[in-house]
Amino acid sequence: MSTKVITAHVPVELADKVDQIAARLDRSRGWIVKQALTDWLGQEERRRLTLEALADVDAGHVIDHQAVQAWANSLDADKPSTFN
Repeated sequence: MSTKVITAHVPVELADKVDQIAARLDRSRGWIVKQALTDWLGQEERRRLTLEALADVDAGHVIDHQAVQAWANSLDADKPSTFN
């Protein structure tokens, strides 16, 4: 896997916390920052998807409960129903 160096200026207190966690976990500062950035990006992606889903609901792009229940009940049948 190729990598790229990203430089960021952070407050001394934050850098000290990263160093403390790195020492406690016996990991490098870079590993801690990479984990934190990966987690944050994941949260942002979930936030984006949630906002898209809410926009779909607001636009009326939903399947009502009865249709979902009928579909779920049909799963035991030889030929389950599908959503149209």
